[in-house]
Amino acid sequence: MSDHHPAPLEPQTPLSYRDAGVDIDAGDALVDRIKPLAKRTMRPEVLGGIGGFGALFELSKKYKEPVLVSGTDGVGTKLKLAFQLNKHDTVGQDLVAMSVNDILVQGAESLFFLDYFACGKLDVDTAADVVKGIARGCELAGCALIGGETAEMPGMYPDGEYDLAGFAVGAVEKSDIIDGSKIVPGDVVLGLASSGAHSNGYSLIRKIIERAGVDMDSPFHGRPFRDVVMEPTRIYVKPLLALMQAMPGRVKGMAHITGGGITENVPRILRDALTARIDADAWLLPPLFQWLQMAGRVAEEEMYRVFNCGIGMVVIVSEEDAEAALQKLQAEGETVYRIGRIDTRREGEAQTIVG
Repeated sequence: MSDHHPAPLEPQTPLSYRDAGVDIDAGDALVDRIKPLAKRTMRPEVLGGIGGFGALFELSKKYKEPVLVSGTDGVGTKLKLAFQLNKHDTVGQDLVAMSVNDILVQGAESLFFLDYFACGKLDVDTAADVVKGIARGCELAGCALIGGETAEMPGMYPDGEYDLAGFAVGAVEKSDIIDGSKIVPGDVVLGLASSGAHSNGYSLIRKIIERAGVDMDSPFHGRPFRDVVMEPTRIYVKPLLALMQAMPGRVKGMAHITGGGITENVPRILRDALTARIDADAWLLPPLFQWLQMAGRVAEEEMYRVFNCGIGMVVIVSEEDAEAALQKLQAEGETVYRIGRIDTRREGEAQTIVG
């Protein structure tokens, strides 16, 4: 009768996790580097520090009927440029911005954030740079970097590459949820300036850069092109929370202009019977987008469907509140434009028309 046990191996050197490509010491070193960064983002509701199995957060007593709002996102193929340029200190802010700006549009204050960093081989300096950006984003949003996961997975990612995901949790008073249901014809659409391409459309941006053969260090409107194209996503949390506090109940709807651009994000907050008429002449298309359109010969319609085109956040208020809201946002440091108005939608008409 044959024996099905595997043949014993020849005596060999004992294997360790490090031999398999995972360096526990590097992971520990990273945690030590991260701790002071995370500490700067702490809020009084956080219980315990970094390093436990779960992160604890006590909900503030200021809410009568708190509703939790959560969001998750990544950075997309902007990471490919980060690898190519060896520039890792800004993508963390992009990561935070994508989630905190998303939950903000429902009126939520961001409370805490967790990140997931996955790589083939952990480079402590690179990972620390990424987390530095995440901590900076959390400070800008006023939320606590409460925990995260660093996964070292040999063979899963090419050398020097990693992936990022982030998770934000916020809270809003049930009666203060903003859902667009109060938007009516005649309301005004305000647009808040973006800081650049934010974190959307980078598959097309990379293709245009490649085709145009751009030197990433060449000057572009007074800055190296690499800095312009890697400019981190603007975080609108504090200015918009200040607006909602100053004008309670007056903000009727907000849209974070991400993938899908202006034409596909604004309809997400409009009832079927409404359309937003956006005046493309109300603001100047920033130089980066002018260049992308020209170098890639991108059609106008495609530009507004892929990119934010200089408008990173849309806020809808009534005509009578428009001027006060605009001034409040300017006082909070935002560049704001009146970019359009809400109209009754005609049959067969798109929900957002840019022209």
